[in-house]
Amino acid sequence: MVLSRILEVADLKVEFRTYRGVVKALNGVSFNVDKGEVFGLAGETGSGKSVTGLAIQRLLPGNAVIVEGRIVFDGRDLLSLKEDEMNKIRGKEITAVFQDPHTYLNPVFTMREQFRDILLTNDREIASIKDKREIEKAVHDRIIQMLTEVQMPAPERVIKMYPHELSGGMKQRMMLAMAFSLRPKLIIADEPTTALDVTIQAQVLELMKSLQKKYGTSVILITHDLGVIAETCSRIGVMYAGRIVETGTVDSVYSEPLHPYTQGLMRALPRADKDLKVESIGGSVPDLVDLPTGCPFHPRCSRAMEICRKINPRTLNIDGRIVECHLYDGETSRGRVA
Repeated sequence: MVLSRILEVADLKVEFRTYRGVVKALNGVSFNVDKGEVFGLAGETGSGKSVTGLAIQRLLPGNAVIVEGRIVFDGRDLLSLKEDEMNKIRGKEITAVFQDPHTYLNPVFTMREQFRDILLTNDREIASIKDKREIEKAVHDRIIQMLTEVQMPAPERVIKMYPHELSGGMKQRMMLAMAFSLRPKLIIADEPTTALDVTIQAQVLELMKSLQKKYGTSVILITHDLGVIAETCSRIGVMYAGRIVETGTVDSVYSEPLHPYTQGLMRALPRADKDLKVESIGGSVPDLVDLPTGCPFHPRCSRAMEICRKINPRTLNIDGRIVECHLYDGETSRGRVA
């Protein structure tokens, strides 16, 4: 099956105005997602993963400014749309699943009431029904159908419950059911399993993969857990200090990481298939208010050269892999400007 592109993010730059100064949260992020693809965004805390997800949805806080760049979703430039036009996309064609579902569930309404509001507001098929009794039946049937698909125990009982009566795994199942119920073209899943224990985490990821395949939905999975990406995604973008420093298929990046930062992440990942000592990356993520000159990773890089301290590396295409690193630039490298 030939895939076509659903999302293209090009040279996206986002700044936050704070009392400390200008935080350069995103500094030229570029990647694309195909229809039906699960794309992983990985990196340490503070690398810009969640800001990227919020920018795509145009849900950045008031002190954030999109300085430049393009976000093209299904042929439409999201940054050029008016807010009412964006509202027709957000929550319908693009939905989200967040890290802490309890934060996004209203404590004073039952699960049925919250699910019902989503369907009545966003589902065109249900909105086209005129008879009130038929509307309520269609809403009820859809809720039960989706809760059954996410393997929610006793869905008829659960829909009468309030968020505090649900376990963490049940809440995340509810969020998955709500997200997929509208048949969106893209779901942004931001650390969807971080707050869950390992057993429930595996179940939720398997459910998400199953629903994604069933409905052909594209997914951006944001996580710091490289093991989760290995189990779930087909391609990965590795972020560092507001940039994507390496992009490629999961198999190629995991078997032969190119960027020194990606190599460091892989060395820090316990591997059952290799008898390797786990090593952490020295140093910490740079202050985004005062980024170092040149490559932002050079203060932590054991392979840094003089040029790394002065000039930011170009984006190179190396046999289909995208990497930003001086090690692969020059007359003797395989790299060429992407």
